[in-house]
Amino acid sequence: MKTDLTDINDTRKSLRVEIPSDVVDREIERVARDYSRRAKIPGFRPGKTPTNVVKQRFKSQILHDVVHDLVPRAVDDALTERGVEAVDTPDIRDVNIEEGQVLTFTASFDTLPSFEPGEYSTLALRRKSSSVDEAGIDQALERLRQRAARFEPVEGRSVADGDTVMADIERTDAGGKPNTHKDVAIELGAKANPPGFDEQLLGLEPGATKQFVVHYPGDYAISELANTDVSYSVSVKGIKRRVFPALDDEFAKDVGSFETLDALRTRVREDLEHEARHAADREIRADLMKQLAARVPFEVPASLIESELDRRVEEFARRLMDQGMDPRQAGIDWEAFRESQREPAREAVSGAIVLDEVARREQLTVDDSDIAREIDRYAERTGRTPAAVRAALEKEGGLARIAGGLRREKSIDFLMARATIATE
Repeated sequence: MKTDLTDINDTRKSLRVEIPSDVVDREIERVARDYSRRAKIPGFRPGKTPTNVVKQRFKSQILHDVVHDLVPRAVDDALTERGVEAVDTPDIRDVNIEEGQVLTFTASFDTLPSFEPGEYSTLALRRKSSSVDEAGIDQALERLRQRAARFEPVEGRSVADGDTVMADIERTDAGGKPNTHKDVAIELGAKANPPGFDEQLLGLEPGATKQFVVHYPGDYAISELANTDVSYSVSVKGIKRRVFPALDDEFAKDVGSFETLDALRTRVREDLEHEARHAADREIRADLMKQLAARVPFEVPASLIESELDRRVEEFARRLMDQGMDPRQAGIDWEAFRESQREPAREAVSGAIVLDEVARREQLTVDDSDIAREIDRYAERTGRTPAAVRAALEKEGGLARIAGGLRREKSIDFLMARATIATE
């Protein structure tokens, strides 16, 4: 087999391959014999059709099968011989095949050259403090108190600021289309309320009905409503007021298994510090990946960026489905979303390329015990057995993906141990 490798740029390569005619003819004969055993041709008994008749009758199919068998093997052999690894499936073009002739074709593909990832100690990172001040704890306790609030009916007075009004609403848009909602809870002061809507309800008593018009300004967040007038008819059916519990020992007991407010406060502090540590870890990791991405000295292959974009779109759609939403009905401009992820995807791919290069240079490897531990962790999170998880991964070809991810995690740990890290 004869090959000629040409550099298109730093990462894109073109491989010209010639497979000798004797190899091609042997494969044609093998495929033709297989067709002969299965072919049903008038005038010949099953399995007795001469191969020359089969070659004539099924020429295009036979040559297609020969190409499908020989070309991938030839590409793999050529890349192995030259010590080159393609990062995606090669694009096969200009295939020429005839019996008695050499088979020629061109394979174009992306690859990643070896490069110098730079001095590890020059990675300068800053870790945010995970300490929590008393004001933060007070805010968290207040959020718990807000969630524990209950609504109590209000009698003997009209609607006031902060009330929740139970009402029937008839809404007529600028085009004259009516829309009716029954038993709606309207919390006065809520950010979602239309501009000027709350003021129209102040002073109304249960049983009262009021008609009014709301003008939506030109810069209103919902573009369909901007600079329009909408008519409302609101019938007040009742008034409720939120009542908040006192921050005391009884409140702590209602929240959970805490005997005193101080015990609850201690738990809140621990939870906030735990969240702060994780947030600091995520931020310092993101900073590391950003700095690594800047160290890639060549243009990242487009195929890797497109694959990362595919992954991000699929992950976002999966999160929507987990929330009970149909991605097709969510009103999302998927092309715009995909494009908005292009630069983050490029940065993520570039950072991963550096991690892989560090792993190769520093001989960071993943063994079976590493994979087994990761499978055990995933099995525990999903409530499945490790054997079932491993079987699913083997079926989907996911073990290599797990190994690659673990190897990159080892690269991150390796780099973090050598980077200069300052703590705020």
